[in-house]
Amino acid sequence: MASSRTATKDIITLRGSAAIVSEFFGYSANSILYNRGVYPEESFVKVKKYGLPMLLTQDEGLKSFLATLTSQLSEWLESGKLQRVVLVIMSKATNEVLERWNFSIETDSEVVENGVSREKSDKEIMREIQAIMRQIASSITYLPCLDEPCVFDVLAYTDKDVQVPFTWMESDPKLIANPQMVKLHSFDTKIHKVNTLVSYKNDEWDEE
Repeated sequence: MASSRTATKDIITLRGSAAIVSEFFGYSANSILYNRGVYPEESFVKVKKYGLPMLLTQDEGLKSFLATLTSQLSEWLESGKLQRVVLVIMSKATNEVLERWNFSIETDSEVVENGVSREKSDKEIMREIQAIMRQIASSITYLPCLDEPCVFDVLAYTDKDVQVPFTWMESDPKLIANPQMVKLHSFDTKIHKVNTLVSYKNDEWDEE
């Protein structure tokens, strides 16, 4: 009977988990760049993903940047070497850092070292990712307005012994002085746990 299968958990392998997490970064980055107005609205198209309407860029330069990024992140996730990824939004005119979207990653080292797999249902993982995507989509309600042209950068924090591709450069952490922070939901594949946090520049008006 096929229906009895519904009770079984889905098997999550290291490679499968790395694929889920790196794909999540790709969609998150698209969503952040769209919702924060870093790229023009009309350069995105609607697709359905995670049971939600999501937006994907049609900008060729950004598309190929994100494709390269997600495949590199996937490689680092598979080797258990990726600690965090930060998408930084800066003022185009001054390079001042306005927002840091911080995704920190906890990796189950036993899986990396011994090649074991874990069990968790795909539906459950999707529900957890859905909650984060909803928070990114509603970021306009809790983040200050970015009312100037902005650019973005991606920082990756990896273990020291990682071979870094030549397209990546050493960078300072691009921190914000005295930031405000909003912690978002996390999701867990049972191999990689991703915690999401956005920090942003504190508006001077709040200090009365």
